[in-house]
Amino acid sequence: MKIGIPKEIKNNENRVGMTPAGVFELTKHKHTVYVQKEAGLGSGFSDLDYINAGGIILDTIVDVYSSSDMIVKVKEPIEEEYPLIQAHHVVFTYFHFASSEPLTRAMLNSQAVCIAYETVEDKDGSLPLLTPMSEVAGRMAVQQGAKYLEKPIKGRGVLLGGVPGVPPGRVLVLGAGVVGIQAAKMAAGLGAQVTIMDINMKQLRYVNDVMPSHVVTEFSSEYNIRKRIKDHDLIIGGVLVRGGIAPKLITRDMLKDMRPGTVLVDVAVDQGGCIETSKPTTHEDPTFIIDDVVHYCVANMPGAVPYTSTLALTNVTLPYVLRLANEGWEKACKHDKTLAKGLNIVNGRIVYEEIAEAFNWSIDAM
Repeated sequence: MKIGIPKEIKNNENRVGMTPAGVFELTKHKHTVYVQKEAGLGSGFSDLDYINAGGIILDTIVDVYSSSDMIVKVKEPIEEEYPLIQAHHVVFTYFHFASSEPLTRAMLNSQAVCIAYETVEDKDGSLPLLTPMSEVAGRMAVQQGAKYLEKPIKGRGVLLGGVPGVPPGRVLVLGAGVVGIQAAKMAAGLGAQVTIMDINMKQLRYVNDVMPSHVVTEFSSEYNIRKRIKDHDLIIGGVLVRGGIAPKLITRDMLKDMRPGTVLVDVAVDQGGCIETSKPTTHEDPTFIIDDVVHYCVANMPGAVPYTSTLALTNVTLPYVLRLANEGWEKACKHDKTLAKGLNIVNGRIVYEEIAEAFNWSIDAM
């Protein structure tokens, strides 16, 4: 198979879909790998690294798409990439279709096969290709939140860990999944007082067992959220609906109950956000302020730490890329039910129900 690795062109996205080690494995299996010039530079990989691994460097993104059968990326295609995706392509990347109707329509019109990292699902319900980026984003949420709590950037002026004689900051984490647990772990490590909420009591019991005593759990309800937002300095939204739109747990009217300079970090923004006032931002311009509340809503948070993120992502994607390349997408998905869950759009049809539900479309009518 001919596999293409284009350079990511989303704002400040420095990750790359494959490392030289991955290219080496694919070429060892007699596949041809085309890598766009300088695609790996942001993650610390030179063109020479890819050449030495057996890859072929092409100058432009157009060359990569036109020469390849399968495209392996990190982030969803943006508008200028839509015309490059054709019916013969298999595109393997994060898509988050439910948060973008234009992207969904473009991929339907392309007639391509779209396999989404974020919906590849193991038998136990875990999401193996989403997990490493959720781990990165959860940890980064605290790192970024701590920074934006500083007064020069309009935060409350709170040091999360506090100092002797001064209480530490307070962090509220919505969602006790991968993002939430990693965020709580980082915040607790800084010495903050942490409250983590979820509707899954099994998860809350797990968190209660493994976290230190200054991490407390609470059942998530609108009443409890409204109570806690009044006295917490950093609020992190880490809820997930597989393949669908995130629920709005914090509404616009709640902002008036927060203290000026409170920081909101919406990790779910790439799935529509769990905060009503969220809108996607970039690393170039990451925050905005509404009602004196700082919003950090960068949709590709792991892109800021591309070396770590690329290695973490490609560690888990490479086995699936190899299977797709060796068997073709139809046989690979037939033999691997985990991978089959990643099928979102196939030849102009939505095959993942939650996407159709997000736009109130009938999947049977597609």
